[in-house]
Amino acid sequence: MSALTASHNYFSKLKQTIDQIDTDAVDHCVGVIRKGWEDGRQIITLGNGGSAVTALHFITDWSKMISAHGNKPFRGRSLLDNIGMITAYANDVSYADIFSEQMKHTAEPGDVVVAISGSGNSENIIRAVDCANAIGCETIGLCGFNGGRLRQIAKHVVWANIDDMQISEDIHAIFGHVVMQVLCGGIRQVTPRQKEAA
Repeated sequence: MSALTASHNYFSKLKQTIDQIDTDAVDHCVGVIRKGWEDGRQIITLGNGGSAVTALHFITDWSKMISAHGNKPFRGRSLLDNIGMITAYANDVSYADIFSEQMKHTAEPGDVVVAISGSGNSENIIRAVDCANAIGCETIGLCGFNGGRLRQIAKHVVWANIDDMQISEDIHAIFGHVVMQVLCGGIRQVTPRQKEAA
């Protein structure tokens, strides 16, 4: 398979998946995050592997841009931020509890928890969402494949219905960018360097 064919096939799969996304579900979940922000709640993200990086990316974009362009601070945080905390719970309790144990002393009723899992079956994600639901948080599950358990237990869901981890992760990243642009009022960031070049 040529590189051209490989890239064409990948983008075709991505486009097909985007075309099948339930945009009403996406808009609904954006609204949940918007309400949490407007109510002064924390927006908490978590994930494993590539999804961990996506969870951090969300908080970077949202906290910087929404706080800068909105009418109030965006209280974003990720349960990936403290590697000492993560390894302490992994070592002393279990890896399956690295997020749920943090959730117990981090989340409050009304906070919004955005849990990302391509398979929807990562045990530490499931335990964290169960814990957040019990606390009284609004839980959003971003998943792929058949949605796994996350699709069943999260109160709100964005599901990439495709058996492909990379395409699922692409859809989840796009969701984060939709959130940022909507809550920034459609404002596109222009860097100082771009201003100088204009």
